[in-house]
Amino acid sequence: MRAASRAGRRLAGALAIGLAVALLASACGASSPPPARLTFTFDRNGSRYITIPAPGGSGSISLTSALPWDAFPAWSPDGSRVAYYQPGSGRMLNRDIYVTTIGTLQTANLTGNPDNAAEDALPSWSPDGDSIAFYSDRDGNGEVYTMRADGSDVTRLTRDPAVDFPYGWSPDGSRILFGSLRDGNLEIYSMDRDGTDPIRLTNDPAQDFAAAYSPDGSRIVFESERDREGDVHVMEADGSRRINLTVHVLWDGSPAWAPAGDRIAFASRRDTNAEIYEMELTYSYLTRVTEVGRDDFRPVWSPDGGRLAFVSNRDFNNEIYVANADGSAQTRLTDDPAPDRGPAWSPDGTRIAFESFRDGRSEVYMINVDGSGLTRISPAP
Repeated sequence: MRAASRAGRRLAGALAIGLAVALLASACGASSPPPARLTFTFDRNGSRYITIPAPGGSGSISLTSALPWDAFPAWSPDGSRVAYYQPGSGRMLNRDIYVTTIGTLQTANLTGNPDNAAEDALPSWSPDGDSIAFYSDRDGNGEVYTMRADGSDVTRLTRDPAVDFPYGWSPDGSRILFGSLRDGNLEIYSMDRDGTDPIRLTNDPAQDFAAAYSPDGSRIVFESERDREGDVHVMEADGSRRINLTVHVLWDGSPAWAPAGDRIAFASRRDTNAEIYEMELTYSYLTRVTEVGRDDFRPVWSPDGGRLAFVSNRDFNNEIYVANADGSAQTRLTDDPAPDRGPAWSPDGTRIAFESFRDGRSEVYMINVDGSGLTRISPAP
């Protein structure tokens, strides 16, 4: 009896200790999954990397080619302002969203305040210029938010344990495209501008990303790894009638709609190094725009559809180039030992804003399309 009693006491003691450990672990949050967030890193050469935790904690998924980096500029629809994100200086190294007024070069930090040490990134203007969609992990998880163009009325749109991040708005401003891991892998979704009516648009075990509405809002272009290394796909705005446009064993990506919606420019490694191509959508006619034996990438169309800006390292450094849409008149706009990237045309087509590491960190500059008038937009840290 005494032995049974001692055994009972030992069992009771073990259960008590186990319960205490479980309660302590629960209080410390050990049983809760870690917050899902984008990770922003960089190296000494100014290269930026954006990753997202892979499902199940097995490594990470790179979104570096699919999302804008630090200081990649986004023009307001009327061309009066440029939005971008970048880390602070000193002790505040979290990223914030800034807007610079072009006429005065006055800059406002829209998301920075002593109570917000979160990563705020990926700003995207609404078509009317009144609102900005953006990514933030201010509530612990990476989610999609909107705010007024002056930084007021911040509204959280998504609420899911997986990370969500925005791609952009529909042309009529009624819906927002976003990426998410909420269903186990990286897929493309859309929702109303107030966060209601989320719809899953892609459904495949492979990763689907880099999505953008066509100029008329009827279709969506995106990059997918479902058919080999990566191809450019198009689908209807509701996710139906998906078509693989490029069908190649080597990488095709970074798609960009022409303003008329009749062509898509993209980068491709089908010739070993990355070159710029464009595809006419009615007859799938393919045109090679660049052919220099070194990497050309991230093409963006001029507002009139007549030219393309892109990044090239043909001079052994990343610089901004422009060319006619047929590949003629290729012209180097920037010339600096530091890398220049992320070109964005002003709405009137007269200037190009871009990101540069020439001052030792990512900053925003603009230049006239003839190469004159180089101006730094972002303020000194």
